[in-house]
Amino acid sequence: MIVDKRTTEMMFSSEDLNAVTPQDFFEQLNEEFDFETDLAADEKNTKCKYYYDAEANALEQDWTGRCWCNPPYGRKIGQWVDKAADSPDALVVMLLPARTDTRWFSTIADTADEIRFVQGRLKFEGNDASAPFPSMIVIWYGRNFYKIGNYPEGPYNWNLIWRR
Repeated sequence: MIVDKRTTEMMFSSEDLNAVTPQDFFEQLNEEFDFETDLAADEKNTKCKYYYDAEANALEQDWTGRCWCNPPYGRKIGQWVDKAADSPDALVVMLLPARTDTRWFSTIADTADEIRFVQGRLKFEGNDASAPFPSMIVIWYGRNFYKIGNYPEGPYNWNLIWRR
């Protein structure tokens, strides 16, 4: 398979916040969770009414409410996972590469309430090719949040592999 170098560079960069979640994929999750805040966005690509951009630095904020996060994919991804795991006042739904051989996946396995592996490869907005890796949705229900149990029908499918 031939992969566009620009796509690969973007997907493995820790600096680029522009790996924009496919809108229909987000809408399917939003139907289930009714997100309020996008934790890693900018004015052009936010999916929610409220958002943290790079300047506001979500990693330095208290996360509350129903939060969506497609963090920058790179070396700092573990910091995003740690923050989600330590956010008692938030429901955090995070789109991540399914890299089960990483330290941060061990944190997910120990702390997340749900892990859903996405079937197939996502095609992020603005890219000609699909991502060169599989993806997963990881969900943390903060101690002060209740679990939401409806799974709406939609074009994307995932396999629930873990629920606490």
